Amino acid sequence: MSDSIKHECGIALIRLRKPIEYYVEKYGTPMYGVNKLYLLMQKQHNRGQDGAGVASIKIDAGPGMEYISRFRSVKTRAIDSIFGKIGKEFKKLKEDQPEKALNTDWVWQNLPFLGDVYLGHLRYGTHGINSVDNCHPMVRENNWRSRSLAVAGNFNMTNVDEQFHKLIELGQHPKQKSDTITVLEKIGHFLDEENQMLFESYKDEYSNKEITALIEDNLSLQRVLKRACKDFDGGYAMAGLTGYGASFVVRDPNGIRPAYYYMDDEVIVVASEKPAIKTAFDIEYSEIREITPGHALIVDKAGNADLKEILPQLEKKSCSFERIYFSRGNDPEIYEERKNMGRRLCPQILEAINYDLKNTVFSYIPNTAETSWLGMMKGIEDHLRAYRKQAILNQELSEEQLDEILQFKPRAEKLVIKDVKLRTFITDNDSRDDLVTHVYDTTYEVVKKGIDTLVVLDDSIVRGTTLEKSIIKMLDKLEPKKIIIVSCAPQIRYPDCYGIDMSRVKEFVAFRAMLALLKDRDMYYKVDEVYDKIQAVQGTPAIMETNYVKELFDLFTHDELSAKVSEIVKAPEVNAEVQVIYQRIEDLHLACPNHKGDWYFTGNYPTPGGTRVVNRAFMNFVENKAVRAY
Repeated sequence: MSDSIKHECGIALIRLRKPIEYYVEKYGTPMYGVNKLYLLMQKQHNRGQDGAGVASIKIDAGPGMEYISRFRSVKTRAIDSIFGKIGKEFKKLKEDQPEKALNTDWVWQNLPFLGDVYLGHLRYGTHGINSVDNCHPMVRENNWRSRSLAVAGNFNMTNVDEQFHKLIELGQHPKQKSDTITVLEKIGHFLDEENQMLFESYKDEYSNKEITALIEDNLSLQRVLKRACKDFDGGYAMAGLTGYGASFVVRDPNGIRPAYYYMDDEVIVVASEKPAIKTAFDIEYSEIREITPGHALIVDKAGNADLKEILPQLEKKSCSFERIYFSRGNDPEIYEERKNMGRRLCPQILEAINYDLKNTVFSYIPNTAETSWLGMMKGIEDHLRAYRKQAILNQELSEEQLDEILQFKPRAEKLVIKDVKLRTFITDNDSRDDLVTHVYDTTYEVVKKGIDTLVVLDDSIVRGTTLEKSIIKMLDKLEPKKIIIVSCAPQIRYPDCYGIDMSRVKEFVAFRAMLALLKDRDMYYKVDEVYDKIQAVQGTPAIMETNYVKELFDLFTHDELSAKVSEIVKAPEVNAEVQVIYQRIEDLHLACPNHKGDWYFTGNYPTPGGTRVVNRAFMNFVENKAVRAY
């Protein structure tokens, strides 16, 4: 993706199902769980670059012993910083007291982070200050372990205001108005109520000390989560640890945000991506399961796990952007889907180059577009194969012509090279425009000047800024006849509200293209009409029923919008003809049929809160307010 956007966070949970002695004997170290958590987080580093955090629970820790530990960091190498600190403590112990380092019980009691349950989080902040206080896990501690809670998640809530006011109505005084704190306190409130209910049922028969153990053995996390999540509106995969050792991962009813798990007799593992689990535990992909939308994987204190329904499962709308760009491409399903995306773009590309493969160079923008590029090249080869077959059947060619056709291969070159080191220095807006032109470089002397067409594939085109200010200008220096930028994603028209930093509509180049077409055709009054419709339902439930912004996009065809985007991203000094091609939504659905969360492109939001967000975002645009719409 040439336009930099921030996106979903990553989660990792590990529950060890054996005593620590088992792992020391089998794997030679008490740090088995810590090492596996490190691997899970490193293999999901693509999901967080603003910070990281970890937490652990010691089950049945004695009084006076720290039973919950947490480390967080916002350093450039946050994961290494956290685990370096943990590893340093163990290394120091082995050096200073080697005899005690061999005593498993002593190590377990005295190394703070060593535990039975581990939770890791990678933060990709979409809003707010990048400080360590904003890093998950968030912790709610209590002297009663069954009331203590650590939560980390990959989520955004669209109804934070409503949730915040409900906490106030419950008598709480939340310290922040954020979805993370709101979620923590909401779950925490019902965890407290569950504790109190059990206490009341036991108090006449048992001592307080006995009741503590009874609560830990009988507390229903399913009931807690049902009550806490019943009015959440958003996309979420939330993981939590209780102080007594039970844990959970709950997923939204539409399955918007991803969550996968694996279990055997040694461990239970949850992560945001399958490849992380596959690599960390060296297992088959077939052994990894998806957490059912609307359900929670709940692991009790004893290590027994089960999927429990929390909310009724709705139509699955898992995020298609995961498939296009965000997730690691070594997941076999995503790998095939991305190749299919590239292949399905071929008819549009062939038409755009007038089927002149001889004078066309195919390339891509590094690095996640490479897989789709392979699929695109396969599609071009399929076209060539069909063309050759037809030419042979027609028998209208000379031997020389036939030989030329059989030997011809599409021209594939790596034209665009990304200098990742350079982006580090782009720190302020004043100098960014000049410096961004040098983030990418190109390969020279492979293009026939004034003759060749360049077809360059990108994952998606969000804002179009990097295309306009850098990539197209750079490619134009090669002096091609035409430059075609191809997007694996359809036109991004609407904001996201479920975890991606795409909340201001005026930043989307497709939205700017729609506005430009309205002006070109003396129809800009339509903007005021839509604004008036939204304003009329503002503050009522009706604002969540209709996406009024669709009315503006429906005035134009897919091709009209693409043509206007082509004009926008072509700087005046660019000499080559420029064309932008977008994936069609129907082709995206065919490429990844099981992941139809496409609200970015269609405006069809899976939750009512999403529809409210797009309407609010449009009002913010008209009122020139640079604020978050949720």
